Amino acid sequence: MQPLVLDTNVVLDAFVFADEDAQPLQPALAAGRFQWLATAAMREELARVLGYRRIVPRLAFYGLDAAHVLAAFDRFAHVVDAPAKAPATCADPDDQKFIDLAVARGALLLSRDAAVLSMKNRLARLDVAVRAALGPQPLPIA
Repeated sequence: MQPLVLDTNVVLDAFVFADEDAQPLQPALAAGRFQWLATAAMREELARVLGYRRIVPRLAFYGLDAAHVLAAFDRFAHVVDAPAKAPATCADPDDQKFIDLAVARGALLLSRDAAVLSMKNRLARLDVAVRAALGPQPLPIA
């Protein structure tokens, strides 16, 4: 099972907005293809974001509330202790926790955040792949 770290925007895309790029995520988690790793701080950030004035009406539009999204987090995410800071530093301090965990666990990091995506090459040198979405899986070699 491949370890996976999701930033908050990807969680919202997958569990609130049903974003097309995020559609493969829930079935992949349910099938056990990935182990979504998260920390308590990541859950706290999600809970805070779900209370933002611009997010609450969107939740209502989709017939959801914060409790529903947090229940999905609790169902799929494997909460682990926060790791030490990674040797790569993000320009956005709020995103550092995602990088730290992905580096510590050798996880695939899904993020749509420009500050994280700009670190793609640096993180690759630390054996961390950064992608904006799961996208199509590579075809097996015949």
